[in-house]
Amino acid sequence: MNEMKKFDVAIIGAGPAGMTAAVYAARAGLTVGLIEAGAPGGQMVNTFEIENYTGFESITGPELSMKMFDHAKVAGAEYVYGDVQKIVPQADGMHLIECGMNQFMARSVIVATGTKHRKLEIPGEAELAGRGISWCAVCDGAFFKGQEVVVIGGGNSAIEEAIYLSGLVSKVYVIHRRDRLRADTVLQNRAFADEKIEIIWDSVPTKFTVTEEGKFQSVTLKHLISNEETDLVVSGAFIYIGNDPVTHMLDGLGITNDAGNVVADGHMATAVPGIFAAGDVLEKELRQVVTATSDGAIAAQSAHKYLEG
Repeated sequence: MNEMKKFDVAIIGAGPAGMTAAVYAARAGLTVGLIEAGAPGGQMVNTFEIENYTGFESITGPELSMKMFDHAKVAGAEYVYGDVQKIVPQADGMHLIECGMNQFMARSVIVATGTKHRKLEIPGEAELAGRGISWCAVCDGAFFKGQEVVVIGGGNSAIEEAIYLSGLVSKVYVIHRRDRLRADTVLQNRAFADEKIEIIWDSVPTKFTVTEEGKFQSVTLKHLISNEETDLVVSGAFIYIGNDPVTHMLDGLGITNDAGNVVADGHMATAVPGIFAAGDVLEKELRQVVTATSDGAIAAQSAHKYLEG
């Protein structure tokens, strides 16, 4: 039987927080395992354009993701593919990390698992997921070239992706439950100036209609003031109504709040010795690439001090 692989620090999640933590931890001389179940970059890899990360006036999410990933590997972090299901603190101070059939041991852990897209949970959504309904315009927008689509949401992600889609499709309807957008003013101004974008206010989707062939047919909208329902015939929908933290591997550890976010102090330390957290998975106010990288640097430094002490 092969000996279980051990790391000084296991970083779970290769988004901007995890990859920055990997750079700082590796440069501090620690052995680093960067564990990720998907593509490096997390939510960042699905973002068409990033314009608020210092040093880059404009860079695509996939490009910035690969730059960070390459940097982490060059610094000395070891990339490990794995879907972490459980973290089990051991009596000797080590941490057992269970990834299905694979297991690892680590002296410290940085949880940087980020978030996953929230779903509407309305009829037709599950049947049409990946077949007309998407949570990634960069990934799937090209399939709708020259057609009409809806974007559901009113925050930065929704408006950014609506602007991106307008360069591909013939019409973008933005469905928002309020009478004003939550997106940054600069993004709102771009959307309002785009002739291909039409915003439908005070409305929510109540169901997606599926054809007999299993294809997307329409979305039913309910106006929250009049309570009237109308069917909007489009070719597809892109959903951006928020995100939920990915923290199932922390069940039973008592370090998450009611919403599932990790609770940590200013040093990114949780209530469990040796377990730290960074990035969007945290209980925090601002979730941006730049704040995630800051969290990652602090978490790595804190893990280093913990191991020295």
